[in-house]
Amino acid sequence: MRQTIRSWRLHLRSAKTLDDLARMFNPILRGWVQYYGQYYKSAWYPTFQVLDRILVKWAMRKYKKLKGHQRRATHWLGRIARRQPRLFVHWQMGVRPAAGR
Repeated sequence: MRQTIRSWRLHLRSAKTLDDLARMFNPILRGWVQYYGQYYKSAWYPTFQVLDRILVKWAMRKYKKLKGHQRRATHWLGRIARRQPRLFVHWQMGVRPAAGR
């Protein structure tokens, strides 16, 4: 599954918004969670951390103020996850990137 997430090449889709990415990939993520996550949900955490790291790379490419600032981008994504916890499936489960200031 991590390989599949990497193959989506999200970090290169800087023309898309975060809402667009969520709309595109949430159905796939939701299906995986429903099928594989029935009994052992904590096994998903590393997979979703990979997705969050890729979203951080996406943010660093999309926004000039985040370019070259991985920690700043991680905090930015954490603030979005806190503000809109229903945007991505794994954020609804409580798996979120580091919270911002």
